[in-house]
Amino acid sequence: MSQLAWIFLAVAVTASLIASLAVYTLMIRRRNMHIWLPTYFRNARLSARSRTTASRDEPLDVFIAVCDHYEPEAAHADPATALGRVERWRDEYPTLVDPFRDSSGRVPQHTFFFPQDQYRPEYLDVLAELCEAGYGDVDIHLHHDNDTEDGLRDKLAGFRDTLHHRHNLLRRDPETGEIVYGFIHGNWALCNSRPDGRWCGVNREIPILRETGCYADFTMPSAPSDAQTTTINSIYYAFDNGDRPKAHDQGLRARVGQYAPSDGLLMIQGPLRLDWKTRRFGVVPRTENGDLHGTRPPSIDRFRHWLNARVHVEGRPNWAFVKLHTHGCKPRNINTLLGPDVARFHSDLANYANGRDGFRYHYVTAWEMANIVHAAERQEADWQSVIESGIGCVTR
Repeated sequence: MSQLAWIFLAVAVTASLIASLAVYTLMIRRRNMHIWLPTYFRNARLSARSRTTASRDEPLDVFIAVCDHYEPEAAHADPATALGRVERWRDEYPTLVDPFRDSSGRVPQHTFFFPQDQYRPEYLDVLAELCEAGYGDVDIHLHHDNDTEDGLRDKLAGFRDTLHHRHNLLRRDPETGEIVYGFIHGNWALCNSRPDGRWCGVNREIPILRETGCYADFTMPSAPSDAQTTTINSIYYAFDNGDRPKAHDQGLRARVGQYAPSDGLLMIQGPLRLDWKTRRFGVVPRTENGDLHGTRPPSIDRFRHWLNARVHVEGRPNWAFVKLHTHGCKPRNINTLLGPDVARFHSDLANYANGRDGFRYHYVTAWEMANIVHAAERQEADWQSVIESGIGCVTR
């Protein structure tokens, strides 16, 4: 080949590489992966070198909580259709999960984060039946836009009181007597974190959440939303950031021997990883974000990703936290979440555990997960006794 031909070939290859890199970069930015990928790769390097991992000499206890952005009126459903969806959950969920038990002998749990903006008493009356029967719990979900601090405070406090007094849901702190709740922000826009400022409007949400009794936030991860934080795969405390948005972008990691700060809001994140087995266009890896939906039901392959996210309290890596999320009333999701794919996952998970010594998995509610975090911070040896005895917990 002549020298000129080599030059043309080199130019063509270089141009192709530059074009491929440009396309790759564009695809990453369109999925907002640039927000969290630096943290992801940095954590991967730390894990490979010195990051604390679970000890093989101790049992691995895995706590699984499904946190449902539960919207009965999704897709603009009328009240009759919405009520039918809630009744379907009440009627079908027990039948679906009753055949399955975790390592502690408990059925799968489901936490319904109910949106304040879709409240109708008949919906909550039905959900309360399901929770009273031992299949889950109810916490608070909120969609709002262009709100004010006073407006947010009124919405949260009013809905909190309604859930507790009208439906016997939520709990009271045994020391202070205040009603407490877990929280998920609608449209992912916690602390006014969307760059366009939509679907919130209140930068200082953290102190208002704490003031109104929020025991923990379960909004993250939000990827591929541009409201995603740079902090990923973590349990940490977020603090008020003055009047700047996205105060929860970073915070103080929860750790053994470190008590919960009085001015911090506990943030329990779900897994966020790259799935190289299912690449888009054969190039860009899929984002594994713990979202359970119609085309991505739970599976053992996904479960391995959730474990590998290593969400834990620093100093207690053998307690692994798997916080998943879903939208359980969306038409495209409800058939999957109440169907054979979920049943198959619970069966496969039991088989997975039976084949591994020292591996135990536990179905928990969001509230229980938060209290297990605090048990780890207090260096409690037995998480189950904390839940059963109510020590450090709150009650209805």
